[in-house]
Amino acid sequence: MSSLESYTASELLAVMSSRLLKDGQVVFAGVGIPLLAATLAQALHSPGLTILFEGGVIGPVIEPGKLPPSTNEQRCTKRANMVLSSTDVLLLLQRGYIDIGFMGGAQIDQCGNLNSSFIGDPAHPKTRLPGTGGGNDISSLTQMIVAMKHEKRRFVKAVDFVTSPGFLRGGTTRSEAGLTAGGMYRVVTDMGIFGFDDVTKHMKAVALHPGVTPAQVQENTGFELEFESGIEVTEPPTERELAVLRNLDPDRLYIA
Repeated sequence: MSSLESYTASELLAVMSSRLLKDGQVVFAGVGIPLLAATLAQALHSPGLTILFEGGVIGPVIEPGKLPPSTNEQRCTKRANMVLSSTDVLLLLQRGYIDIGFMGGAQIDQCGNLNSSFIGDPAHPKTRLPGTGGGNDISSLTQMIVAMKHEKRRFVKAVDFVTSPGFLRGGTTRSEAGLTAGGMYRVVTDMGIFGFDDVTKHMKAVALHPGVTPAQVQENTGFELEFESGIEVTEPPTERELAVLRNLDPDRLYIA
């Protein structure tokens, strides 16, 4: 095992997220931590994992040290099984061929809704963000994994704008809105791993990283969190996981 001081928060996110992915799954991944986690999973325990990119690439082979900076960059197509149009890739979502959607966000709320559009008043936003891209399609039609830093300004009671739907207002509101498939599966942060209550669809902590207390997590969350009884403690990243991860990103573009 590695010590708590031997890895960065971004490395922790990538390793913990990779452990959630299973062999044989099809994963719609964004660049950065999602791509690192998916590639790490392929290398260590899920060789049959298939990665899709919003730009139309199916089954790329990501070379260590050559991480693409966006899903439309040429390195995304290296030894890919297919390169389609973005429309055709989104049609695969609609047909139910994608198991997991995997991305980040600027804000997330207690029902798992993501905001990547703007912060503040929509008429006069304080911060403009990249927007949806395919984020709405992905979160509407797959089981979602989100990886992000755990900060009170990011974990809010209600997002300023629902770019990518989680469980909307909780309870059955997602299915009542016509989103009968998918939903938020896990939120991975540098403090722990979070799921959602089966009935209320409110976020709950299912595991905390070593040394992290429930009080610390609650202090960094802008809404009342639920905690599972007998909450688990995650296993720290192993030396092998970190070695493979650092080989993938030797320039530390995403794991600094």
